[in-house]
Amino acid sequence: MTSRIGGVARRLKQDHSGLALMEFAFTLPIMLGLGGYGIEVSNLALVNLKLSQVALALADNASRVGATSTLSTQQLREVDINDVLQAVRVQGEGIELTTRGRITLSSLERVRQSYDAASPAALVQRIHWQRCIGLKSGTGYDSTYGTASANAGSTAAESNKGTDLAAGMGPTGSKVNAPDNSGVMFVEINYLTKPLFGTLLMEPARVHYIASFIVRDNRDFSRIFNPSPAATGSKCNAYAA
Repeated sequence: MTSRIGGVARRLKQDHSGLALMEFAFTLPIMLGLGGYGIEVSNLALVNLKLSQVALALADNASRVGATSTLSTQQLREVDINDVLQAVRVQGEGIELTTRGRITLSSLERVRQSYDAASPAALVQRIHWQRCIGLKSGTGYDSTYGTASANAGSTAAESNKGTDLAAGMGPTGSKVNAPDNSGVMFVEINYLTKPLFGTLLMEPARVHYIASFIVRDNRDFSRIFNPSPAATGSKCNAYAA
């Protein structure tokens, strides 16, 4: 009996017919994990590229839009802002941008308004108005670099002048400033990523992007115009996709 068992053991030791299958079984989880992680990293890179493009496109579009008035200046209207924000919705559909993020468009201006003093010192950096879309709210999603009231810029009155800033908008050490007698369209996007494999390989993370463009045309900076039929402004006290 012992010799028979020994013979079977020797034959099993010399049998390599199932070796490849066993090696495959051992390495498959590792290969799947590495492959899945590579896919997640690639997806995250694509999301970052998309958000960068959306931020740049929004700032660029917002710096161009407006209706030419009889004074050869362009009036920026609520409907114009809604149009450029609608473009963001379309661009971000594939990554659920307005559901999983928050987009803030700010008009940073260095323009003397009718209620400002005539002295050069009265020419300050100011968030004259802001408009927003996106469902996300709170710290890390609402504007990081300054806020203005919901009605700021909706009239030419001093009560709706917005928020004066000492040094412009943006991260410390690289703040954006509007040129004299002009403005900058400053865009901030905050977005919560959605990993392809849930939380198995990568946790959701907040991605942050900013972009800015100087206003291209001779814009009337006194207010946001809203002629009849009036449009509903995308004010930052509302959270909608």
